[in-house]
Amino acid sequence: MKKALTITLVIIVALFAAIYAFIYFVPYSKGVRSGELIKISHKGIVIKTWEGEISQGISGAQIFKFSILDKDADVINKLKEYQGNYVKVTYVERFATFFWLGDTKYFITEVNKEESPHFRK
Repeated sequence: MKKALTITLVIIVALFAAIYAFIYFVPYSKGVRSGELIKISHKGIVIKTWEGEISQGISGAQIFKFSILDKDADVINKLKEYQGNYVKVTYVERFATFFWLGDTKYFITEVNKEESPHFRK
């Protein structure tokens, strides 16, 4: 009985580890988006995650929601600094996410301040 319980527990832990590794390390897609950075927040009650939004249209009708991992402190600081400006972000889309990583499947890995196409000379 103990042996069967131990084997079952090991299989469950190994399965969870494999699923977690797949979700965390295997990207579904990588890309770049740009728009006006309208929100950056550190939200949550027990587990806090960094979340943000970029407006990709003039009327704000198309919003790109994203998450940032805590390990990317330089990206978080740049996003705080660029609040309200036009930015270009590089992201990785995952198949799914876990609640301790973020609310969305899109994780920002790099951010650059850009000139808005609406105000170009």
